[in-house]
Amino acid sequence: MSLTRTPHRKSATVKAALTAAGTAVATAAVAVTAILTAGPAAGSLSGLGSAGAQAQVAHVTTVSHDAAQEAAAVSAAQAARQTARKMLGHFGWTNRQFGPLVKLWNRESGWNKYAYNPSSGAYGIPQAVPGSKMASAGKHWRTNATTQIRWGLGYIKSRYGRPRQAWNHELAYGWY
Repeated sequence: MSLTRTPHRKSATVKAALTAAGTAVATAAVAVTAILTAGPAAGSLSGLGSAGAQAQVAHVTTVSHDAAQEAAAVSAAQAARQTARKMLGHFGWTNRQFGPLVKLWNRESGWNKYAYNPSSGAYGIPQAVPGSKMASAGKHWRTNATTQIRWGLGYIKSRYGRPRQAWNHELAYGWY
């Protein structure tokens, strides 16, 4: 089902902006630390008092942590796509099937191995229903992207023949 939407799908432009934002947050954290260390004569946070300055540092730390989590999710999705590309040949497909596969799993899960659809019970990168079906591809199906991809590619091969046909079905019916 394509009801699960995750915020992990990123275009190259968004990835570049995310990297720049992470750098800016890190720079801001260093600046705040420097101001706090230097004392009241150092700069703009001096008027906040100790509690206000600590709150600002806590906010910067939270933003930095969120940016780090987002960057990790993007990295995990990229790694999953690379794994899937490498596996195509094992299923008898060429790299021409990679584009439709990326579109399909971008829509289904955003390549998030933890994606879950509470209304259908669909789980993981391929959105298997139920997710436990993926145990046939490996015991760590809940947390292992490679296991999920292996199962998903096997499902596509047995049901549709190739990713392009699965993508066509997704476009026509909203599920594959």
